[in-house]
Amino acid sequence: MIRIGMVAGETSGDVLGAGLINELAKLTDQLVVEGVGGDRLIAAGMKSLYPMDRLSVMGITEVMGRYLELKKARDNLRDYFINNPPDVFIGIDAPDFNLSLERELRASGIKTVHYVSPSIWAWREYRIKKIKQAVDLMLLLFPFEVSIYDSHGVASRYVGHPLADQLRGCSDQSTARQELDVPADKTVIAVLPGSRMNEINNIGPALLEAAALLNKNNDHLHFISGLANQHTYDRFRQIIDARKDAFDIDLYLGQTHRVMEAADYILITSGTATLEAMLLNRPMVVAYRLSWLTYVIVKSLASIPYASLPNILAGEGLVSECLQKDCNAEVIATQMQSLLDDRQKTVKMKQAFASLSEQLAVDANKRAARAVFELVNHH
Repeated sequence: MIRIGMVAGETSGDVLGAGLINELAKLTDQLVVEGVGGDRLIAAGMKSLYPMDRLSVMGITEVMGRYLELKKARDNLRDYFINNPPDVFIGIDAPDFNLSLERELRASGIKTVHYVSPSIWAWREYRIKKIKQAVDLMLLLFPFEVSIYDSHGVASRYVGHPLADQLRGCSDQSTARQELDVPADKTVIAVLPGSRMNEINNIGPALLEAAALLNKNNDHLHFISGLANQHTYDRFRQIIDARKDAFDIDLYLGQTHRVMEAADYILITSGTATLEAMLLNRPMVVAYRLSWLTYVIVKSLASIPYASLPNILAGEGLVSECLQKDCNAEVIATQMQSLLDDRQKTVKMKQAFASLSEQLAVDANKRAARAVFELVNHH
């Protein structure tokens, strides 16, 4: 029997954790998993100790507003796992929460794994010292991260990205349009405002205004949008209904992947969704806006010039990033219009996306499960 403690802080971590657990279950007769996860991890057999959605918060000032609640949750989880030690604890993403928890658990003698490297290659590189204290093994999604961990003497394993395995060669635009009842003879633009409520409120209106400008200047466009849950769906619907210059945009609940497949182009909030859009080979314009204080802090600590995963992976500005003051309707619409007008630019972007996707599709769930299994058996 293998006992696993696990904390996934948001939906993307829930997906990664479930894939890992399902593969681990094939390597051992009995698997016990408990901690924090969403619907997918619970379906995979996790005993939930705390609601995952209470940990899903992003941004320095945003975290500060929930600090006491988050600290109490972390302390309770620490005490639980120390009193009921698992064979290994796996923290999935959520580095500010999980690394502190992992460090204390490791100090108590529990083996620790962190799945998804914090973006030390992008900003706050000094975090590698904390990582070295906190983890026995780091599971990496991206190949360029290996050399960073090797240079600091931190054990790591490149496993690839499960999304790349899942989405490789599976995009079916025609079927997606039929399922969503989207016109086959239109150029379809997906408007994806994010999965967090603060993203819906802060970035959603700018994306909608950009879509309205594009709709005004082009007569062959159709707009669709996908929202992750009922709360964000209802809020985005409110924002749409409050607009004076109404234009047609179809909303879908819980079908973001299908919405991406049905689209020709995507207006998208920066985050994991940009990786999915890249893997589906959809040209995009990326937007994001942080609170003023969070932005100033992040900017001062940043070590690379890009925010979106496609650009970071490519090491160049493949996709347009409309950030902070440029996260406005005019700039976003202008960047998307340039894609609509320049076929060669779109083709070049798609070719780059295909090449990057190949590098990431290496059977991540199995690689991650094998790495964890070997760590547990070795110790």
